[in-house]
Amino acid sequence: MDVERMLREQERMLWATAVCFAVGLLAGTAVLWGAARPFSGDGSVLIPVALMAGVIAAGAFVVSGRMHRSGETTPMPRWQALVSDISGVAVGAALAGVTGLGVLLAGEVLATGLQGLELPAIGGGVFTGIAAALGGRFAFRTGIRLTTRDIASLMFAFLIIGTLFAMLTASDPAWWSRSFSDLGIGTHGWAFNGTVIMAGLLVATTGSYLGRDLHRMLGDTALRGIAVVVIAWAGAGLGLVAVGLLPLNEVPLPHAVAAFAALGLILAGVVMTTVLMGELRMLRALTIALVVLVLVAVLLTFAAHVLPVAGLEAVVVGLALLWLSTLTQLLCILAPEESRPSSRRSPLRSR
Repeated sequence: MDVERMLREQERMLWATAVCFAVGLLAGTAVLWGAARPFSGDGSVLIPVALMAGVIAAGAFVVSGRMHRSGETTPMPRWQALVSDISGVAVGAALAGVTGLGVLLAGEVLATGLQGLELPAIGGGVFTGIAAALGGRFAFRTGIRLTTRDIASLMFAFLIIGTLFAMLTASDPAWWSRSFSDLGIGTHGWAFNGTVIMAGLLVATTGSYLGRDLHRMLGDTALRGIAVVVIAWAGAGLGLVAVGLLPLNEVPLPHAVAAFAALGLILAGVVMTTVLMGELRMLRALTIALVVLVLVAVLLTFAAHVLPVAGLEAVVVGLALLWLSTLTQLLCILAPEESRPSSRRSPLRSR
């Protein structure tokens, strides 16, 4: 039965890939119709291609959700259904962002070897179709089950692609000697700031799906603890959003406060999630190691002055992603796949 289901899903993904390519080809050709446009530089095809591919990927996610998870929230109380719907919207926006940024990053890399290239409308349409097919396939697959591991993987991809693109377009090549926030300064600062904002939304969404899986494992009796975990991750996400909205060069103090608040709330979310899953020695040991290493990195940065702020940020993000990757793997093993509607009208009430 599982084999038949998986084969059907693969067939649907192939169809989704083909449809996304066709839609991208037609839309790209129509939008870019006219004189040939340069591949990079002023009037480049990259931005319209990125926008179209992102929209098509988001559409593929919506269609997949309707096909595979229709009615999932019907038996849920209003608060649970609302959290699920908001999380789904955030995931769709992130898939569009990942696809669009992926196109821009690939374009920046290819432009170094394709200087002077101009694309006619049909060439731009083919480029759009390829980008839409790749993004749409990933989005359609994500919409089939929408696991916490998928959300975490999406966040990893977004952070990596967005940061690499910001590095390639940075106004100051020596940004690394100060902090990653310096990537948000200058003409192309929107790339890093936008990445941090979307990453913040994904951190909050990841917390929501962590709460979903913990509820499937532990039931309504653990709802209050789960709510605290979800709030901590949501607060960390909002902190990152504030980091992106408050550029370092314009409002340095609020920017620093938001950054350290996000760091503190991420650590709080890590610890509280571990407490709820206290029987797992592996996770406890990893959490202790993460907290200790982060504290050591902070001391090396601000007390010993041997580690730059950019190094501290890289250490914290790397350790947090390692921890989150391990947690999502464990949840894939331990959390049931079936939806679990709550019997309570509020996550903070006993009934």
